[in-house]
Amino acid sequence: MAFDPLAFHERAVKTPSHESSDAMRDLVVEALCEQGVEPTVDDAGNTLAEKSGAASGPHLVLNTHLDTVPPHVPFRREGDVVYGRGACDAKGPLAALVAAFLAAEPDRGRLTLALTPDEETTSAGAAALELDGDGYIVGEPTGLDVCTAAKGRFEGTITIHGTNAHAADPEAGVNAVAAGEDVLSAVRSFDRQRGPDTHAVLGGPTLTPTVVRGGSAVNQIPDRCTITVDRRSVPPETAAGFETALNDHLTERTDADCAFSLTDRDTPFLEAFATPEDCDLVAALMAAGNGEVGPFTAATEASYFAPAPTVVFGPGVLTDEEGAVAHADREYVRRPAIERAATIVQSALGSLLGSPS
Repeated sequence: MAFDPLAFHERAVKTPSHESSDAMRDLVVEALCEQGVEPTVDDAGNTLAEKSGAASGPHLVLNTHLDTVPPHVPFRREGDVVYGRGACDAKGPLAALVAAFLAAEPDRGRLTLALTPDEETTSAGAAALELDGDGYIVGEPTGLDVCTAAKGRFEGTITIHGTNAHAADPEAGVNAVAAGEDVLSAVRSFDRQRGPDTHAVLGGPTLTPTVVRGGSAVNQIPDRCTITVDRRSVPPETAAGFETALNDHLTERTDADCAFSLTDRDTPFLEAFATPEDCDLVAALMAAGNGEVGPFTAATEASYFAPAPTVVFGPGVLTDEEGAVAHADREYVRRPAIERAATIVQSALGSLLGSPS
């Protein structure tokens, strides 16, 4: 029986994957086995399958994730529109990529399907992948646009140190909360004075203070204050480079005893990436007849695959004219867009992995 991406998508949306992606992994493995493909699951929980051509050629990778954010939103269908958690992020793209993988018949090179278990949380699966691909198509809801770039996302905390004293005699201490005023001013001036230049596709970076904590008693001068910041980066900034630059800036622009450190995490931060718009992968997808070339507005595991040519592509949208779609209670995808995405990817794979003309 031929693979039916819409039937698969319906089963996928009905399968909760907000707490664990195990059931989704089992669903994908079952679907692939039914089509004569024997996938493997590695130690990091990635589901992998491969096809090879007879001649040498590029190694292309189709990637998306099996997990979703909480809470689970039940499946509902109204005509050609499917609602439910993961409908577009990213079970719609998943159905399209699986369909394109199964339909592909490479004459040359290799094609790998790599599905990760934890993109919405730790990205430990993607961080463990060692694929050496020559090009990556990462499934996310892009409205069938070919997204060639995305900002990175870092986070960390500025810790300000002071000295406790009685609030009746504030000059006897050093008020860490009051020092936060100068620190926040320095944060606001960082990109203007030290940040990377505006990127041609992604625009400028952002640095946003999001959480402030300090003090423990109303009548005591606080000796500690922390300011957590969210960084959306653009190339060529790296997480380590940002940490160093912000600390240098704080030293120069404030008198506060403070330091910035990135949040500890077991996997690398998602850094910004940008793929040249004139590369073969982009050209093949555009020739297959989809939308526009542009940036993707959310951070994705695509950053782990760059600097190899990497694009983000798939059915569904992050937002529409009414507001949020992905990660929202009204998450949805249009069924014809899933079929169209599968056809586009299949056509692009044919041109890239087919016999040279």
